[in-house]
Amino acid sequence: MTAIFVRELRSAFTGMMGWLLTAFLTAASGLYFMANNLGLGLTDFGYYTLYQTTFVLLLYVPVLAMRSLAGERHARTDQLLLTCPVPVWGIVLGKYFAMCAVFALPCLADAGMILALRALGCTDMALASNFASLLGYYLLGCAAIALCEWVSGLTENQIVAAVLGFAALLLAFLMPGLRSLFNAGSAAALLLFTLLAAAAAVLAGLRSRSLMLGCAVFAALAVGLSALFLWRGGWLTAAFDALLEALCLFAPFERFVNGIFSLPAALYYLSAAALFLFFTAQGIEKRRWL
Repeated sequence: MTAIFVRELRSAFTGMMGWLLTAFLTAASGLYFMANNLGLGLTDFGYYTLYQTTFVLLLYVPVLAMRSLAGERHARTDQLLLTCPVPVWGIVLGKYFAMCAVFALPCLADAGMILALRALGCTDMALASNFASLLGYYLLGCAAIALCEWVSGLTENQIVAAVLGFAALLLAFLMPGLRSLFNAGSAAALLLFTLLAAAAAVLAGLRSRSLMLGCAVFAALAVGLSALFLWRGGWLTAAFDALLEALCLFAPFERFVNGIFSLPAALYYLSAAALFLFFTAQGIEKRRWL
């Protein structure tokens, strides 16, 4: 894993991509810092700079992660990774930690801006709140990187990987507003979960290469969903709302901005990153044995 980490980190800064991305994100934060924190004398760096620039991650993260696995497949160097004596998790984590290290550089620049506010008279409470917001911002970025790394493993075209990553992050960014459009009853929730059950049945059938198993999984899930719809329809609605809430990747960051530190939000980002890294490892493992 260490060799892959060093290789990925070195390749990011051998060309111009790593430097350009770092300069791009740092410049975005710097503009808001100068306009709001310095220009208006505001000490809240979390809201007036970090929160206002979260939309920049929609472009930064997909471009950062687009070549992580898609580039390997396009250059056919993925065959070397799949046959080398390195565990699948070593490949996934080596690439992931390298991208997180690249993302840490503009975050270090943000930390320097926070310290500049402290030198200009920021209180200790505001300083702690700003660093808590920066931690939440970094965890948000790491979760987004895990999502885009998984997306990169789905294709061998880097542009397609970047576009799909942008679309996924844009959906997550807009999901808090979209939730109000999906405030439907249990019938709509039943339809959604039936589609998810069908997708799970297809995956089970493909992985086991058994049509009977896929049909059995779908039948079992359909019977369970029908029973819930008839006797406990409210549970389906609650599960539907919880599912939409889980897709709001950017929303938990507001807890860091509004408070000192949010342990549930931190656990959410760590869990989201672990989930997408698991999906990535499963995708590589499947290709290794094909």
